[in-house]
Amino acid sequence: MPLQQLVEYFNDRLEQEHNSGFRPFVLEHHQVHGLLGSTRVSSLLSPIRNALCPAKIIGHTAQLTVSTQHARHQQTAIAESLQDTSAGQAASIISFDRLTRAVHMLNYLPQAHLEKLLFLDVDPRHILGVKTDHGAYFEEIIIKCGLQTQNVTIVLTVDNRYTRYFQSLLKGLNNYQRRGYRIALKFNYQHLDKTALELIARAAPDFVGLPAHHNLQRLRTGQLQEKLQQLTGRVNSIAGKSILLNIEDPFSAELAQKTDFDLVEGSYFDQPEASAIPQPASYLAGNSGCITLP
Repeated sequence: MPLQQLVEYFNDRLEQEHNSGFRPFVLEHHQVHGLLGSTRVSSLLSPIRNALCPAKIIGHTAQLTVSTQHARHQQTAIAESLQDTSAGQAASIISFDRLTRAVHMLNYLPQAHLEKLLFLDVDPRHILGVKTDHGAYFEEIIIKCGLQTQNVTIVLTVDNRYTRYFQSLLKGLNNYQRRGYRIALKFNYQHLDKTALELIARAAPDFVGLPAHHNLQRLRTGQLQEKLQQLTGRVNSIAGKSILLNIEDPFSAELAQKTDFDLVEGSYFDQPEASAIPQPASYLAGNSGCITLP
């Protein structure tokens, strides 16, 4: 189905669900946007690559972008509005989460491949707010777009605020898995502790991600490498794949290889010098043509 027809279909659906003139999806210049008052949300798709062969792309991660006359103020307002945990606000979080994921899915379609994955962040409060049948609503969108749930990886960012909710989050993730979705857990470095490793073992996700923010570069110690290798070792023990995300510099790219990450993502790999990352001799011997980016 042409993209414009899909946009109109989902607008009709939401208009009926809300019994109002709510038609948030707009297609402009081959890009789908979601309109929320004066705020426009859209997608930034970034390739997820094989760490030893960056030219090999296994999927894309979708990041939310916000554009408006007062973009920074609007992003802050959205973040603050989602802090409320009342029942009414929980419903708002669920609606916002579903809308943004639909925007990402529609923007991904022109480059979708059945063997590749779309990684979509899901707010933990969405999982906690939906009591049963997690993924059922979005499954209808995926099928309407001509894809399958196996093409979608649900990404849950976990931190210490949700420790007491781990059991409920695991239940929600299991519901997604039963519908065929892939599952990814994402941790920040400061929350990479014993509890995180235990959660990985219990959830057995397909992927575990860690952002390589600039603060990692300040931790040029053996302890950093040891901690990251502990993570990648745990992920490998459950037959999952580890991802170092948001790589912007050669230090982080080399760190991914030194600590045995399977996958990488970030703007660094869009640069020509990314092909100059030192590769293990054993790998170069059999894959000399694989490390050069297109």
